[in-house]
This record gives sequence, C-alpha cells and structure tokens, in this order.
Amino acid sequence: MKLINIGFGNLVSSDKLIAVVAPDAAPVKRIVQEAKSSGMLIDATCGRKCKSVLVSESNHVVLSAVSCETIQNRAEESEDKDD
Repeated sequence: MKLINIGFGNLVSSDKLIAVVAPDAAPVKRIVQEAKSSGMLIDATCGRKCKSVLVSESNHVVLSAVSCETIQNRAEESEDKDD
C-alpha cells in the first residue's frame, strides 16, 4: 500500500484513488455537495482554502489544501521509492 501525503499530516492510499481534480468546476462542486449530504466527505484542509479534490473507489471525497500538481509529484515520488 502506497500512502500519499495530502498536507498537514494527512495521508491517503494511492491504490484507492480514482481522481485528483481542481475544485473550481461546477461538476466537481456538485460532487462535493453530494458527498457532504451523504456523509462521504472528508475535509483534510485544516481550515485552509481547498486546492484539490480527491475521489476514491469507495465514493469518499477528500478535500485537500495541497495543489493537484503537488499531490501528483508526491505520488510519483512514492512510486519511485518502491521500485
């Protein structure tokens, strides 16, 4: 299992991630609202501005204050360490 740091000591499993997207688009905002109403939203921003939205296989939605590019770089680094 590969874990990715999404900021402030929070980690997610890269094996379970489907997508990492920017929170600006209307469809993403809709996904976040639906997850919030169904109890599937995890806010890992620690009170900061949301810069990325992570969608998991289990339909959980995670909000992060770390940018999509940074999460991508961290995921690639964790893959390189395991090889």
